[in-house]
Amino acid sequence: MATPIYQTVILGGGFAGLFTALHLSHQHYPRTVILIDQNDRFCFKPLLYEYFSGEMEAEQVIPRYDELLHHSGVIFVQGSVESIDLQERQIQLVGGDCYGYSNLVLALGSVTGYFGVEGASDHALPFRTQEDAIAIDRHLRDRLQQAVQLQDQESRRRLLTTVVVGGGPSGVEMAATLADFLPHWYAELGGKVEDVRVILVNHGELLEGDVNSQLRATAVQAFQQRTVPVEVIIGAKVTTIQPNSLKYERNGQTETLDAGTVIWTTGTNTHPLIKSLPIPDEHQDKHGRLSVTSTLQLPDFPEVFAGGDCAMDLQPGDAYEPAEHASNPSTTAESRHPNPKPLPPTAQVAYQQGAAIAYNLRALALGYALKPANVNLRGTLLKLGLNNSAANVFNALEVTGEIGHLIRQGTYLELLPTPVHNFKATTEWLKDEVIERYHPSGLKQAVKAAGVVGSVLIGAVIARRVARSLADDR
Repeated sequence: MATPIYQTVILGGGFAGLFTALHLSHQHYPRTVILIDQNDRFCFKPLLYEYFSGEMEAEQVIPRYDELLHHSGVIFVQGSVESIDLQERQIQLVGGDCYGYSNLVLALGSVTGYFGVEGASDHALPFRTQEDAIAIDRHLRDRLQQAVQLQDQESRRRLLTTVVVGGGPSGVEMAATLADFLPHWYAELGGKVEDVRVILVNHGELLEGDVNSQLRATAVQAFQQRTVPVEVIIGAKVTTIQPNSLKYERNGQTETLDAGTVIWTTGTNTHPLIKSLPIPDEHQDKHGRLSVTSTLQLPDFPEVFAGGDCAMDLQPGDAYEPAEHASNPSTTAESRHPNPKPLPPTAQVAYQQGAAIAYNLRALALGYALKPANVNLRGTLLKLGLNNSAANVFNALEVTGEIGHLIRQGTYLELLPTPVHNFKATTEWLKDEVIERYHPSGLKQAVKAAGVVGSVLIGAVIARRVARSLADDR
């Protein structure tokens, strides 16, 4: 008889996977924990715009796993997963390494989805990783360098036109950020700020069907207040993307938009490894995401947990109704509600799911009762340009402008993976906000700096309250 393996393997080091591992470490989990990710760094995706725009350093936004997991007891393995055998409880990595498990956590995230748009995967630039940010940075700088040397106005206009495809939160944040810092980049090269164009193209309304939809009017107003206004084309279905243009259909007409850069922010696909699992159709949604029980386990494989973009669970308020299902951990999303609405793929959801999975893994190991995951949305945060954001706090208070920016930054910094990294990134951020942005060399500057300090403190207090509520409510 084979010797039982008492170890937990976590696939994917995003929010759900990393925070599951860290919570297990903090809770003195009695079993070996192995975290596997193909990258050597954790990407704090909500702050990737700050890394891209130069507002924050790589060490703050993209720290190394070995740094985050130092002294945690968690074993980190950098590698790509080749296959998952749920029957034999085996994980096969590219290169031959194999890991058995007693429990498995699926937190592989999602992949970029191009939805069959011709040329999209070849000519549009995605924005999901550090490598994507670096590639876009190089591409845009190259376009600006070329444009400033051109005499032909039409050619220069094309190179200076950047199109963002997708009107969800990623597209809105990207367009607003570009509209602030691209003109500054071009001006430093000697170009005219007004020559820069940023256009957002979306099939539906901005933020339609998204948890941030209540911020639509705020986003539209912010677009007009950027260094160059963001042009918005809605009701446009993109059909083809070419090296220097894209085509879209609107009102029955096909139109062509010349552009030197196309950035793709619309939609995701379920990870191919998740789609390849032998899960019955009734325990997947139409996108291939896994239906989970109230305790975030797979109905057919209760030793396996799933969170983040891999899992399909319900919106708050619907998740554990009717009441008689709340005490039954095997109840799936579909049986708890006839028309389930998946939780949004946000950091706060994955963070809370990671905490819930960790609790239940420890409960299984120690023979305690499992608890249903209690995921609650505590408002939304939307970056709307350099040093400008909208914060919808607890879905009750909307704060915009610089204080909104401070709340957004402060909230995310509070959720950075470890206390050491949290402290280091926060102190560097405060230095940038108060000292480097405002050099107080006189009374007027000192008063201005004092106002900034006050704003930082106000933002920090609200941010800490939001972040603590996420940490405590699990």
